[in-house]
Amino acid sequence: MTTNKNNDKMSREEAGRMGGKATSKNHDQEFYQEIGEKGGETTAKNHDKEFYQEIGEKGGKATSKNQDKEFYQEIGEKGGKSTNKRDND
Repeated sequence: MTTNKNNDKMSREEAGRMGGKATSKNHDQEFYQEIGEKGGETTAKNHDKEFYQEIGEKGGKATSKNQDKEFYQEIGEKGGKSTNKRDND
């Protein structure tokens, strides 16, 4: 454990990291899927279309700064294959 300047108390970041590690040892993938779904449902109840447009735009801008043309070609191809498969099922 790393200490900080607060009388050798653990920082919030350190406590969160330790809690996350302990939780991951005690729970499986299904647990994380369930809590993710619950969180998504709650977020959808509390936010409107504008919220999702705004976070999508922010995410898109951040991604475009870190990715090149090949990245977009690859995900476009994957999306096309997925859509084609869905349409043919």
